[in-house]
Amino acid sequence: MTKRELPALGIVEVQDLLRRHEVSPAEVLESLEERINAVDDKIGAYLAHDLAAALSEAEKADVNLPLGGIPIALKDLINVEGQQCTCGSKILAGYRAPYTATAIEKLRAHGAIPFGRTNMDEFAMGSSTENSSVQITRNPWDLSRVPGGSSGGAAAAVAADIAFGALGTDTGGSIRQPAALSGVVGFKPSYGRVSRFGLVAFASSLDQIGPLTKTVHDSALLMNAIAGHDPRDSTSLDAPIENYTKNFGRDLKGIRIGLPKEYIIEGLDPAVKTAVAASVKQLEALGAEIFEVSLPHTDYAVSVYYILATAEASANLARFDGVRYGHRADNIANLFDHYARTREEGFGAEVKRRIILGTYVLSSGYYDAYYLRAQKVRELIRRDFANAFEKVDALVSPTAPTPAFKLGEKTADPLQMYLADIFTIAANLAGICGISIPCGFADSESGKKLPIGLQLLGKALDEARILQIAHAYEQSTDWHKAQPPVRTERHTAGIDFDH
Repeated sequence: MTKRELPALGIVEVQDLLRRHEVSPAEVLESLEERINAVDDKIGAYLAHDLAAALSEAEKADVNLPLGGIPIALKDLINVEGQQCTCGSKILAGYRAPYTATAIEKLRAHGAIPFGRTNMDEFAMGSSTENSSVQITRNPWDLSRVPGGSSGGAAAAVAADIAFGALGTDTGGSIRQPAALSGVVGFKPSYGRVSRFGLVAFASSLDQIGPLTKTVHDSALLMNAIAGHDPRDSTSLDAPIENYTKNFGRDLKGIRIGLPKEYIIEGLDPAVKTAVAASVKQLEALGAEIFEVSLPHTDYAVSVYYILATAEASANLARFDGVRYGHRADNIANLFDHYARTREEGFGAEVKRRIILGTYVLSSGYYDAYYLRAQKVRELIRRDFANAFEKVDALVSPTAPTPAFKLGEKTADPLQMYLADIFTIAANLAGICGISIPCGFADSESGKKLPIGLQLLGKALDEARILQIAHAYEQSTDWHKAQPPVRTERHTAGIDFDH
């Protein structure tokens, strides 16, 4: 194993090399930096990375800790003291975090080294990472296509071997959907399982931090680190934490998996439908029992989400006014002019759209008709899942209705963009856990392979079971071993894409 080959490995493999002292934490970082410099100008996954600061942490790394010496990339809305945290927005230009998020403190306590800030849709509002104010991120499988969003930078970095693992956030599918489109593993914990302290909020009742990795085992290791109660987060659950790898290696005999009939819909890409059907048969072959179940209020999920999420965004983003930090308009006439012009210049089109919509549904005369009614329907959606989990242990579905779409294909039609998350949104409304794992490929018209993701959903705080099922499926297939069209001759001086 040469240093140049290290970035192709997952967390478990690098961990083994570090513990056997075959490589040092500094060598791991230097190999990753070399790979980033060779590849990322074509992908645009990173907004910033500071090798010197990471090497300083590497000098003190204890490789005997669970994640000792492993670099982990961070979506650019998780605060790390002294680092930029732009949320992909002009309005936070120049802002540096004055404190560190709990999830990062926990990573460091397990020996990991935060390394690199990944691109994202502005304030996590988007499904393609085209809404970033800084740059567009491209899908490593096909540079003409999106990596998904809003954690598209993190997903693309893991897929392109320029991150061993990353933390993203999932408000309506923003970990799982880009994982599916980029061909990696994306895990959304139950609401309250991972502290949100230090996360810049989009929608406080929906946001959750979670891992994007190359394998299910890697995701479980990151979950072992970041899960747990935090008194600084009032929504954090004080519930026992399991070892999320404890059930690995077990078969699926006796596990009951439900296939929601509402998730096999018109408009589902034929290749996605075929891949998911084959995956269901594979789960059955592993011993699982498959049942058809119903989630009758599924049709309302997207509408409910875009009322509640925008309402919370309207309130959360009111703090970004240019008074204390971030962008500030020049030559202002008065206080009102300052607020209006600063926010007009600082926020992008999609963020403005959602703030306006959220302000509308919260306004006098419309609160009961929209926001209150949406909260009631949210409860019906939560009950749908609760009823389903009385009959089954997990649910299976596509993660996204289509493979990765082309850059610019949906930017002019917000509704079509919103529907990219049609299978992921309901899990956030219900507060349950879910994972996306690679399950096949679709052929594009150009002949390139486009990844397809399989989604597994579990009841709240049942992360260990979902990871067990996902790991059993993953180990029985080879989909997670496939590599995007990046040259594998890692010993050569340059690394480029085949076109």
